[in-house]
Amino acid sequence: MRFEIFKMAFESLFSNKTRSFLSMLGIIIGVATVIAVFAIGQAARNAVDEQFSGLSAKSIMVMGAGGRPGATASSKLSLDDVPAIKENSTYIESATGMVQGNGTVSYNSIESSVSLVGTDPDYFSVSNLDLEKGRFFDEDETKDKVAVIGSDVYSAFFEEGEEAIGVILTIAGKKIEIIGVLKESGGTLGRLSKDEAIYIPYLIANSSILGDRAQTMLALEVNNVDNVELATEEVTEILREEHGLKASAEDDFRIFDAGSMVGAAQDSAELMSTILTLVAAITLVVSGIGIMNVMFVTVAERTKEIGIAKAIGGKQADILSQFLMESVILSTIGGLIGVILGQSAIPIISNLNILAMASSFTGPLLGFSFSALVGITFGFYPALKASRLDPVDALRSE
Repeated sequence: MRFEIFKMAFESLFSNKTRSFLSMLGIIIGVATVIAVFAIGQAARNAVDEQFSGLSAKSIMVMGAGGRPGATASSKLSLDDVPAIKENSTYIESATGMVQGNGTVSYNSIESSVSLVGTDPDYFSVSNLDLEKGRFFDEDETKDKVAVIGSDVYSAFFEEGEEAIGVILTIAGKKIEIIGVLKESGGTLGRLSKDEAIYIPYLIANSSILGDRAQTMLALEVNNVDNVELATEEVTEILREEHGLKASAEDDFRIFDAGSMVGAAQDSAELMSTILTLVAAITLVVSGIGIMNVMFVTVAERTKEIGIAKAIGGKQADILSQFLMESVILSTIGGLIGVILGQSAIPIISNLNILAMASSFTGPLLGFSFSALVGITFGFYPALKASRLDPVDALRSE
């Protein structure tokens, strides 16, 4: 009996193909939108994870004030602050610093502007950078012209498999020897892409390559994640004292902890996903109202058919099931088509660099489930109305 009801419902929908397709169109668009929303949200979360992959929850970053309103005219932040923090802080487990800028790098016939980072050996452990080959420079090489290059820098100057260790690069007119190549990390530190940088000893970078053009940043790691707030306050006091700032003066530096940066970025991504999901939900609700209207029209057109069915012994439950089945079929098929279109669009849009999208299991599941729910919810009342028609009145209708 259930199969017969399903067959009759399907045949009824197939006999009005145009109307059925237009009814499904809203569901298709809605489900595809839900999938796109979750794909955008997933891509945003992936970007956040990638951006902060090199920072632990215990990391603290210190940067110059950068022209912040109310700040001092210039920042005194420098790598000389690192020893002071190490000596006076009770919460900082490790501290390192870096100066960052851009420089022209050439090798053979290739020349390019590359991010340059001058730092000390501790920076590599604090930033969670791993070697693909070679080694990091050590404390005895702080005045040597050596460099560790990121994976993207290697790809820009060398063919795949070509040996880079021992090769001499010309950086801002200085001959620098490559001693290490980093594994691809995909992470960033501030605006710096770790894979697109060349790392050289601080003294060399500051004295003969970057000079006054360098931007200073300190990377600190707290001894316990619960002490991040206390460590931030302590470092603030140490730096203010080191920089000789008066009580009324604003800080000439900015402090960020990794947890706050990651949390803020994640909250922004979640807010965007929530807003877009609401838009998609509204689309599905509107399409559900469209299905309800179509079902009301269908009931009105088939009043005599309903009367005949009841006259020959059709039960109210059978009539209800048939019309409800039609609504569910519309929404289910529309949901399946929407899932297929939505999932197919993700790699196409991503490969064309139109929008960052990443596949998510949640999107198709939620989109299809919601489409089925819409069919049941908005199809029930028209089906109930059809099942309650008086057979005599139905047979009299024209």
